[in-house]
Amino acid sequence: MVDASIPDLLRLVAVPALGWAALRDVSTRRVTNDLWGPLAFLGALLLLWEGFAALGQPGAFTLFAVRAGFSLLFVIPLAYGFWYIGGFGGADARAFMVLAVLFPTYPAYEVAGYALPEVQTTLGVFSLTILTNTVLLGLAYPLVLGVRNALDGEYSVVMFVGRRVAVDDLPSIHGSLLEDGDGFTRAGLDLDALRMYLRWRGLTLADLRMDPELRDPATLPEDPSDPTDGAVATDGSGDPWGAAAFLDAIDHSAYGTTPAQLRAGLDLVAEREDVWVTPGVPFLLPLFVGLVVALTFGDVLFYVLDALGFAAA
Repeated sequence: MVDASIPDLLRLVAVPALGWAALRDVSTRRVTNDLWGPLAFLGALLLLWEGFAALGQPGAFTLFAVRAGFSLLFVIPLAYGFWYIGGFGGADARAFMVLAVLFPTYPAYEVAGYALPEVQTTLGVFSLTILTNTVLLGLAYPLVLGVRNALDGEYSVVMFVGRRVAVDDLPSIHGSLLEDGDGFTRAGLDLDALRMYLRWRGLTLADLRMDPELRDPATLPEDPSDPTDGAVATDGSGDPWGAAAFLDAIDHSAYGTTPAQLRAGLDLVAEREDVWVTPGVPFLLPLFVGLVVALTFGDVLFYVLDALGFAAA
């Protein structure tokens, strides 16, 4: 049995909601935007509820206002900033922003006689605890990837950010190529863009690998699945693979892919049996785990710093 205030009990709806989003993120890297609006609305209502409840207690209201203000005016802009520089995906940033509204201060639960969260920070901003827990989990990911590669005997300069996969498996993998024809690169082809290209041409990856003639733009379909007149756009090099034609024909960006990136990626997957891929971290998964850890154990970083004698008293 969980004993808590009504606002704190209502906040627990974020756990199954974020759990579902994490599963979607892992399997498809797509999370509907419809999820965040209701959670943000609930968070705003609970924020007003607790704010009004604290009005009669000047000291309590001041503390609540400072903590809520920090959550809204620091954590939300921080999440937006990470998204702006490419550190977060759109769904990751929205999730952090929603949690900043939903969990501005520490909730309080009593379960079987235990008070949770167990470890609370001096600052008392719960959304910041969720953020630090998530970042710590995210930092562990490269180490796990490196150990996995080492156990498989895969030693490389990119072993902490990628893994070697069979080219035939690329249609069902998320991430980006870590290679092009010249070696390792940070600007490899996004695998979502590869799938978009194959669907536009009505091909499978196996078709592309078996028939080298498909490099010729003359083999482009007359009526590709995306609306177009079938014209071949060239850039002075004959447009191998019809890369420029594809990017010109679609009505939106293919994740920032350039014709040169697409050609290099297609050349690579057509000639190789396996490639290095950076899988991309499904960040909503560590965020979900960070939330669950925060609600039960509390702030992991504060606990470590306190154990080392660095945390504020």
